[in-house]
Amino acid sequence: MILLRVSLMFLLLLLLPDWYIYKVYVRGAQRKWIKRLYWLPTVLLLLVLLVFLIINENFGHYFGVYLVVTLCIAVPKLVYVLSSLLLRGVGKLFRCAVPHGMISLIPALAVFCYIYYGGTKGKENFRVNEVTFVSPDLPDAFNGYRILQISDIHSGSWERNQEALQDAIRLCNEQHPDLAVFTGDLVNSRADEMKDLMPVFSQLKAKDGVYSILGNHDYATYTHWNSEAERLANVDTLISRENRMGWQMLLNENRIIRRGNDSIALVGVENSGNPPFPDLGDLPKALRGTDGMFKVLLSHDPTHWRREVLPKTDIQLMLAGHTHEMQVSVFGFSPSQFIYPEHCGMYLEGKRGLYVNIGLGYVLFPMRLGAWPEITVITLQKEK
Repeated sequence: MILLRVSLMFLLLLLLPDWYIYKVYVRGAQRKWIKRLYWLPTVLLLLVLLVFLIINENFGHYFGVYLVVTLCIAVPKLVYVLSSLLLRGVGKLFRCAVPHGMISLIPALAVFCYIYYGGTKGKENFRVNEVTFVSPDLPDAFNGYRILQISDIHSGSWERNQEALQDAIRLCNEQHPDLAVFTGDLVNSRADEMKDLMPVFSQLKAKDGVYSILGNHDYATYTHWNSEAERLANVDTLISRENRMGWQMLLNENRIIRRGNDSIALVGVENSGNPPFPDLGDLPKALRGTDGMFKVLLSHDPTHWRREVLPKTDIQLMLAGHTHEMQVSVFGFSPSQFIYPEHCGMYLEGKRGLYVNIGLGYVLFPMRLGAWPEITVITLQKEK
């Protein structure tokens, strides 16, 4: 279904700009071979897409490469068309000759370079974002406490580039956090995706330990299983492997972190999302024994914050992931904001906060444009 939707989008993205460019700039060419050669890239891309649709298998890396190549061709053409239409309109408005064909090449070339960077190096352009959360409820001993958050690694997408993940974990450890947390989606579907990466992930360290929760992909609902028991066994294997890495799983439960006579509660729930995403979070169960404490909640889906956390609890800070910022952010704009009211960064309601980490990895599209892979360091500060 996802492949079909992407295919329809790419069909329009390829054909509409080509139709305009051919009509305005190519059809009048004197040499017939130029007219025919113009359509060759589009025809080849459509033929490859047809092969993907007919075979209908999980091509993983290869389909991702195809998507990047297609975007590198189709999006610059679209930008070229929009620029051409704008310049032609300006020429008609002011009744002057504007070399719209040549000028339009400039933004199109710039967009090509940007997309190419996003598909080659952008997904490895790890950024450390430092933020501060201020609360009057924070115990004095935790003033200045540093929590490192990573999210949405999607191990299966890194099978050909483990060295980059090694660099990311090294960068995490260089922050010397008091606590490290992972907020879900360690794999795309299968637990075996992270098997070879376990030695890398196990290097993540923090003074008070590393804690993890499950995201929607971790429940393995995006692939075919012979039975429900087989799928559940895959989830159990994933949980077991995370624990063996030293990542303590929080499955609707909490842990108390102590500093002298003071303490805070780290609470973790299973994925709690809107349909079609799993809703397995049991927040009342996870909160048992934390009354009156300063609480940090790990919950993969940021929509959980307004659905349950704000109206039904006194949790001061929630950490989420899931959105990826849809892996695209141009001049601060991302299409994810049309889907998720809270999609990137820190959000406050009074003295309570939600931080949405946009993820370390990628899924489907092997690229990041502007929405660079994120490592977050959140410093807790006592309000004076």
